[in-house]
Amino acid sequence: MALKPKETIQHLLLRNHIRISRTTDKGKVLDFLSSVKPLETNHGLIRLGGDTDGGYLVPNDLEGIDVCFSPGVSRVATFEEDLAKRGIHCFLADYSVDSPPVENDLFDFEKKYLGPFESGNFMTLESWIKNKAPTKSDFILQMDIEGAEYGIFFDTSPETLRKFRVLVVEFHRLDSLYDKMGCELISLVFAKILKDFEVVHIHPNNCTEPVHFRGIAIPPVMEFTFLRKDRINASAPATSFPHELDRANVPSNRDFALPKCWYTQH
Repeated sequence: MALKPKETIQHLLLRNHIRISRTTDKGKVLDFLSSVKPLETNHGLIRLGGDTDGGYLVPNDLEGIDVCFSPGVSRVATFEEDLAKRGIHCFLADYSVDSPPVENDLFDFEKKYLGPFESGNFMTLESWIKNKAPTKSDFILQMDIEGAEYGIFFDTSPETLRKFRVLVVEFHRLDSLYDKMGCELISLVFAKILKDFEVVHIHPNNCTEPVHFRGIAIPPVMEFTFLRKDRINASAPATSFPHELDRANVPSNRDFALPKCWYTQH
């Protein structure tokens, strides 16, 4: 049976490791954007970490937190160093390096990747917490693991996620919101988080330019800061971006602000 022209093109592209799929309905993307609009809360934002990659904005609500879990170490640990100055014990994990870039008495390093299952060089967030802080329940998470974050959130129970007061997560491949399946999967992850947390800041990583489609601009890599809902006594929509404490992740690249579609009404 002869292939139709459309099927012939699809087969040719697949042989060259390229796949084309239908784009997401614009309304679905706008629904997602509406769900993640950042809030200003009764806790102002402070910056922890350096002035480039590795620095993040978090709510000034760290008193009582004594544990940080930080998967994805790489070559920078300025965020964790600032937490250690506050007496917060930092558990770090990354199989790709042999140790953190600096030594600190409050650093505990695990040479493993974080993943959605226990196998070889991988451990789950659930097991990591049980091994390192089984009796504690008010944490901060800082996670930059190059796209593996989605599997972590799928695997981790809501009960475990609620042990974190603050989540600081760099999400990757957000331009997949334009793909029907990508939009579905990303939306499911965020819906799980948003049951117990509010977005309090978004910062685009200028390692890559925003992708534009039907009037919507999506930076493929962005840093999200979440605060657990029970910590919020007052809130209002955040309307000023970039925040005065935001800094370019890559100083040599052109920087850009969070596109307005992420924080204004449609």
